[in-house]
Amino acid sequence: MKRLAALFALVAFIAPSAFAEDIGSVNTEWKITGSHKLVVEAFDDPKVEGVACYVAKPERGGIAGAFGVAEELSDVSIACRQVGPIRFREPVPQQEDAFTERRSIIFKVMHVVRMVDVQRNTLVYLTYTDKIISGSPANSVTAVTVDRGTPIPLKR
Repeated sequence: MKRLAALFALVAFIAPSAFAEDIGSVNTEWKITGSHKLVVEAFDDPKVEGVACYVAKPERGGIAGAFGVAEELSDVSIACRQVGPIRFREPVPQQEDAFTERRSIIFKVMHVVRMVDVQRNTLVYLTYTDKIISGSPANSVTAVTVDRGTPIPLKR
């Protein structure tokens, strides 16, 4: 029992998650035990006020989906937009995970990585999914240009 608790604590440590807000969903395959669907969620960049990212991802239905043990597909897309004045809460690294979410009970994690394109004063967001053994090349990228009068503060 202690080993199981330690494993869950490790997984929670490896894949911390920001809070995403459900925007909506559509069914893609009807099942008696719960439909497969595409879900759209929004999350605010935790370090950059005024930027929101919208992630569309598949969620499995069926018995495994109902119990939360289904391994989700890696096909995820993203669109980030300026939704207000951009203010940096703190300096940002050249590249870091802005958001992560587990996509299976233990081994699969979806990442949204924020990268800084200094030359163009732009925040680039890349989403992909990895697994402990092998990840997926499926990915999606989007960018938000910051006003030239507001240089992006880089963490040194």
